[in-house]
Amino acid sequence: MKEYVCIVGLDEQEAAEICAALEIPSFYRVTLPSIQVQGGQLWVETESRPRFVPVKRVVYHAIYENDLDFITGLSFWGGACLPDPRAMLDLRLKLPGLVRVLEHTRFGFPRGFATPHTPFQPEHESVAKWGNWHCGENKERISDLWSGDEAAVIEPFIQGSAVRIVMIGDRYWQIKLEGDSWLKSIHHDTAALMAVDSELLADTQHIKAAFGLEVIANDYIVSDDGTRYLLEVNHIPNVTRFPEIWEAYRDFTVDWLKS
Repeated sequence: MKEYVCIVGLDEQEAAEICAALEIPSFYRVTLPSIQVQGGQLWVETESRPRFVPVKRVVYHAIYENDLDFITGLSFWGGACLPDPRAMLDLRLKLPGLVRVLEHTRFGFPRGFATPHTPFQPEHESVAKWGNWHCGENKERISDLWSGDEAAVIEPFIQGSAVRIVMIGDRYWQIKLEGDSWLKSIHHDTAALMAVDSELLADTQHIKAAFGLEVIANDYIVSDDGTRYLLEVNHIPNVTRFPEIWEAYRDFTVDWLKS
């Protein structure tokens, strides 16, 4: 029985680039496919016939709104998947994932919390973050009485520099996040690579090992007095914004698929 490699979630250009570097049967899905596991074999839905094909390795690099069941299925399968699906289950839901991460970081800090429609009066200027989406959305800077439609974590608003440590295998980079407001992002035109902070790198390495992740990106704030604060762990970080990072991810993934 011919088994395939399946790449899920990367944009078509990047997924096709990886497939072109392989000498084994492969296909990619930009949208989330249906899957089934039977007798230890993973079957993945294609966009042509046959509808389902046997798959021996999966690369998953995406966050879909409804992907938790998909990741759960990969975990029950237990086959070769990049990243490890059990690590994805630990971190896919942003707020519970943050609770787990705070057990491992050196740079945690106290957070508040409010259930839906619960009035919250911050003691000082703060940021409310809600939902389980990892794309820089669902954040609001607050100083007066506030309530939200979803459960929210409340963090103090910290003046400083927003940075990201990215690790792919043993390689690493630090990115200065930028933006036109207090919201900072890797996608801003002026976001750029910078010298790596050894303490932030060590913290990221520790979290990466604790969760068994092959790829990780940690977002930190370095305050004006130099204090470091961990904001978020991205288990599926952007790998296409900077050519150096994309080339490293592509090569790491191709090597893993060929191993």
